[in-house]
Amino acid sequence: MTEKVDFKKDIAAYRARQGSFAVVDVPDLQYLMVDGHGDPNHGRAFADAAEALYPLAYGLKFASKRTLGRDYVVMPLEGLWWADDMDSFTTVRDKSRWHWTLMIMVPDWIEQAMMSADVERLGAGNRPGRLGDVRLQALSEGRCVQTLHIGPYDEDAEVLARMHHEYIPGNGFRMTGRHHEIYLSDARRVAPGKLRTILRQPVVAAG
Repeated sequence: MTEKVDFKKDIAAYRARQGSFAVVDVPDLQYLMVDGHGDPNHGRAFADAAEALYPLAYGLKFASKRTLGRDYVVMPLEGLWWADDMDSFTTVRDKSRWHWTLMIMVPDWIEQAMMSADVERLGAGNRPGRLGDVRLQALSEGRCVQTLHIGPYDEDAEVLARMHHEYIPGNGFRMTGRHHEIYLSDARRVAPGKLRTILRQPVVAAG
């Protein structure tokens, strides 16, 4: 029987605790990615991006098991978020200014040829509208500060404000890169008050 790998258990950066910030060193990882802009709660852009990622992520899992004999648990949805003024995430909270990249992590043995073949397979059926915009790309974040937020997505502003303005500068760091969220819960099945989200911010030494 093929052993199924669960990277959430194997990679320490996929674990975090509520109520405390931790400094973690995130390894270079590979993702399926698709970009977007604007408020994720309005319009179809955010949903269309997610709907392009999931079929591809599951298709690659099954192709990996079938052709390589390597099985794994499909990873959770993740997002990179940024804006010209990062206060848009905390004090201003203007979602219309947000840019984002939705992502699902895939193992490093998934190669471009395998992804291209699965895109072609999906395109032959009920093709997701943004399937052609999905790319396979490595992300190098390095040292990060992260914590676990439990509750509605829209109630993380206070946690982010403490991370950005207190913990990070108070511990000799400054922010770099893009704000990163890992959605450990399925929002379609979990009540808003119980949603579990890792909030991550890449940092470098201040100075």
